[in-house]
Amino acid sequence: MTGMIESRLSQLGITLPEAVTPVANYVPFTIAGDLVFLSGQLPLEAGALRHKGALGLNVSVEDGYRAARICALNLVAQMKLAAGGDLDRIARIVRIGGFVAATPDFTDHPKVVNGASDFLVELFGDSGRHARTAVGVPSLPLGATVEVEAVVRLGPA
Repeated sequence: MTGMIESRLSQLGITLPEAVTPVANYVPFTIAGDLVFLSGQLPLEAGALRHKGALGLNVSVEDGYRAARICALNLVAQMKLAAGGDLDRIARIVRIGGFVAATPDFTDHPKVVNGASDFLVELFGDSGRHARTAVGVPSLPLGATVEVEAVVRLGPA
């Protein structure tokens, strides 16, 4: 039987990717009580970095938004793993942190990170509404445009 969140992904025409393996010495998530702390995810599709560069230099806000959405999709893949394969156990998206590679004069970080926020609300409904940060940084791993991390609350198994 397919769960509600898996059905919603299907309705949106989205296939959940495989959870990405960490690229350094860390784990993809840590569970503490009913909270899952998810490591930052990059805009990877089929193992390749989809969006590279910096906002305010060579990346548009629209492409940054798309990059953040891909990051959120990769977060959902990690959530599924953390929830033992059942996305319906994700009771709440508590917080996300968005990091945007940008020039010093770029100021539309929130518009970029909305790509992740909008997707999570679209997928999880009101349970997807979250607190967040959106900050600019001079560079990100592999030259990525955006990286997004999250804290989620698990419901009972």
